[in-house]
Amino acid sequence: MPTKVENWKDEVYGNEIREHLMEFAEQGWDAIPEDEHDAWFERFKWWGLYHQRSGQESYFMMRIGTPNGVIKPGQLEVIGEVAKEYATGPVDNPEFGEAYCDWTTRQSIQLHWIKLEDIPEIFEKLEAVGLGTQQACGDSWRNIVGCPVAGKDKHEHVDAWPVAEDLHETFKGNDDYSNLPRKWKVAIAGCDEGCGQGDINDLAFEPAEKDGELGFNVRIGGGLSRKEPRLARDIDVWVPPEQAADVAHGMSSLFRDYGDREDRFNARIKFLMDEWGPEKMRSVLQEEYVDFELPTAGEDMRDQYSYNTGSQDGHNDHVGIHEQNDGNYYIGLNVLVGRMGADDVLELAELADEYGSGEVRLTQRQNIIVTDVPEENLDEFTSEPLLENYSPDPSPFMRGSIACTGTEYCSLSIVETKNRQVRYARWLKDNVELPEDHKDFHIHLSGCTASCAQPQIADVSLRGMKTRKDGEPVEALDIGLGGGLGDDPRFADWVEMRVPADEVPGAIKNLVNNFEDAREGGETFRDFVADRDEETLADMVEPEETDYHDPYMHNTKMTWYPYAEDDDMQSSPAPTNGQGEPLPSDD
Repeated sequence: MPTKVENWKDEVYGNEIREHLMEFAEQGWDAIPEDEHDAWFERFKWWGLYHQRSGQESYFMMRIGTPNGVIKPGQLEVIGEVAKEYATGPVDNPEFGEAYCDWTTRQSIQLHWIKLEDIPEIFEKLEAVGLGTQQACGDSWRNIVGCPVAGKDKHEHVDAWPVAEDLHETFKGNDDYSNLPRKWKVAIAGCDEGCGQGDINDLAFEPAEKDGELGFNVRIGGGLSRKEPRLARDIDVWVPPEQAADVAHGMSSLFRDYGDREDRFNARIKFLMDEWGPEKMRSVLQEEYVDFELPTAGEDMRDQYSYNTGSQDGHNDHVGIHEQNDGNYYIGLNVLVGRMGADDVLELAELADEYGSGEVRLTQRQNIIVTDVPEENLDEFTSEPLLENYSPDPSPFMRGSIACTGTEYCSLSIVETKNRQVRYARWLKDNVELPEDHKDFHIHLSGCTASCAQPQIADVSLRGMKTRKDGEPVEALDIGLGGGLGDDPRFADWVEMRVPADEVPGAIKNLVNNFEDAREGGETFRDFVADRDEETLADMVEPEETDYHDPYMHNTKMTWYPYAEDDDMQSSPAPTNGQGEPLPSDD
């Protein structure tokens, strides 16, 4: 039997949702029948809207898709303006203020506290500059990710940006692919660094050479969620750039037709890959979904991958000053946990116009890149006061921090994340010394097993849990070690469970000290973890209270907003009308 979500989608889905969304926006929050909330909230995702969690009724998160992370000249200013005008909630965040943008691990943008009644105006402003929210969420093609400096990178073999743009234009809004069994995540990269992170995507195009021609090998079935991570598997297919869309059509059609619509937990291509294997996946693609002979795989460039490898040399991320292939430079700015205040976004848009072309790009590490800066502008640009907070040369603990949305807005999360990881990074910067040869050290904090912060591919992986301490329930984190991608990708080993959140910084400090004492020669942290068993590693993680103070130890999931002075559910102003004023209660 199809799931209830499938039944909702059979009634209304895809492009037609927009008409209903606009009607609800005109009539106001109360126009959505209460017994139909779940159905409409599921459908709204297709247009980039997630209803926020309990206690925040009538407010939405809006996700803006930017294919390959490319934000064209003029677009960043509009994003900042929309954030400032429409994404201000009833309570300020103590770290980030009243309005901000979140750069995501899929090179998208998220805004919070969006009111239903404002959506028509927001859509008009975004679409006027070529931006949109269509299929940023929902059971369809998601934002296409890839090397954020495609077309500008000196390390690339194939310019993947035209291919990513073609995929975006072909499959976004296309009714034939509007209703898939679940989300469909696609990565494409043409460089030798692996920064497309194809290994953790449903469909990955990776640079490869065949018979002297450069194109892409195809991998299928990667993903991190549900405590069942998978690495994408090679299906022995190579495609030239001009046929990438044909293969993408075939694979997403195959998923549409054969994906599980009776169990949403199993409705991902990774589980179909488990069932079929690469050989059957390839044969069904060939026999039923493409009308040309699929070439066998070419010689790939995976042995050159350096992105998130833990290698401590090479091009491990895009932070810093880097020369482009045209002689100009791009400057990767570290945005701690991916959150930037709306005023800072507007200022950065001005600086990008003044010193570069006005174009910026987002990375999968929640950072932002200013492109096309002439060499003569570098010193002046990097001396701008804004870059004191968004540094191109940050501490490894700042540079390596990623965090998901957490209980601030997400109904799935178990713990507070963004502000906590900010506090972790600052404390670690001031209190922990990495070995001199370690410039990169990734710490990813995910509020639950959905893995939005990609914890399984970090040096230190943190996953939200609960425990008891001194007889009281407190927020806690599982700790994993040694994950990463590259030529030899591996997922983190979970070695310590349910550590009280205020003891995690001490655990990381002790881990780093124990690593430095026990490492052999020039052993990297990732190699160190790979060569030791879980029991040995667990002994090196020694949770400990320190002078670090965590104000979010209570059950933030049960608050209406973790940072409100009166945070119990009864104090919530929600639901509100279009002006943010509380609506009268039915009782």
